[in-house]
Amino acid sequence: MTPDDPVIGRTGVLLLGTRGASGPGEVLVRVRGGSETFLAWSSDPLPQGASVLVIDFRGSRQVDVIEWTDPLNASSGGAGGAG
Repeated sequence: MTPDDPVIGRTGVLLLGTRGASGPGEVLVRVRGGSETFLAWSSDPLPQGASVLVIDFRGSRQVDVIEWTDPLNASSGGAGGAG
């Protein structure tokens, strides 16, 4: 059973920072027409408020995340007055 498959590939925000291998945090993800929280695991610690991408799920409302910067927003800082 894989009820949380739709969450893979979604972005979210950490409500509680992750501690890497020492423990999970909590992520808020927009999915299924609303927002849901999941335990969030990451290989490296990530701070509260970090934007993350869900890359896998562990079952029982637990997901693996990585830090995420939207590539469309990331380029806005280097325009140097162009536009």
